Amino acid sequence: MSSRFRNFATGLAAAAVLSMAAASASAHRAWILPSATNVSGTDMWVTVDAAISNNLFNADHAAMQLGAIKVAAPDGSEVAPQNGATGRYRTTLDVKLDAPGTYKIFNHGHNIMATFTENGERRRVRGPVERLKDVPANAADLKVTEIISRNETFVSYGNLTTDVFKPTGLGLELEPVTHPNDLVEGEAATFRFLLDGKPASGLKVVAVPGGTRYRNQPVELTAEADANGEVSLTFPAPGMYWLEAEVSDDKTSLPQASARRAAYVMTFEVMPQ
Repeated sequence: MSSRFRNFATGLAAAAVLSMAAASASAHRAWILPSATNVSGTDMWVTVDAAISNNLFNADHAAMQLGAIKVAAPDGSEVAPQNGATGRYRTTLDVKLDAPGTYKIFNHGHNIMATFTENGERRRVRGPVERLKDVPANAADLKVTEIISRNETFVSYGNLTTDVFKPTGLGLELEPVTHPNDLVEGEAATFRFLLDGKPASGLKVVAVPGGTRYRNQPVELTAEADANGEVSLTFPAPGMYWLEAEVSDDKTSLPQASARRAAYVMTFEVMPQ
């Protein structure tokens, strides 16, 4: 066994000991995976895979919808993805990096799930907020849940910039203390999370290294946000990681909703020492 592989395995084993909860081996996780997270040179591109899978970064369940994936340039302007295609298990697209700085590649959703009774029959409506119009005026036993989701990854071309992290004040958002394109194994990284623009104190965050298909035991890194909404994570090995945080509360932005779920997902890369 090579020293690099031995160190990787040792690091993951240590992470498993620190894990507060075991990941479900059958859980479906949505992810956006760039071919590189830091690039330099001229005429630079990245290719992006996007899928929902049982095993992290192995497309084995369903493709993410191509039209839902957006790209923001370092100044926040929209960039049109190119060469998009959707297969059975994954969507792929290319992003041309024309300006130096950090790009955001993302899938944001603002949806509802409504359950109600109409003419004695139990019914359900799911989808974008606009689908509230499909709930009949005479609906009984109505319960509406607002769902705000963010799935993001970041690519930096030459410089690490932060304009694409400007918060909107709605749902869960990342405000980096450590830039997600500046992560190194064995070094502590700090991320600040905001909920509706305010520090998400007490938020529980889990990070999972890719390659779950090749591990018998699940590995998780977990942390809880402090009063400033900050979590500190030290990654035991290089590679691509997937991070998730979720909140359930009644602080809805829709008058029809009585409950809310806000979720944040990020794919990022940790570099070797």
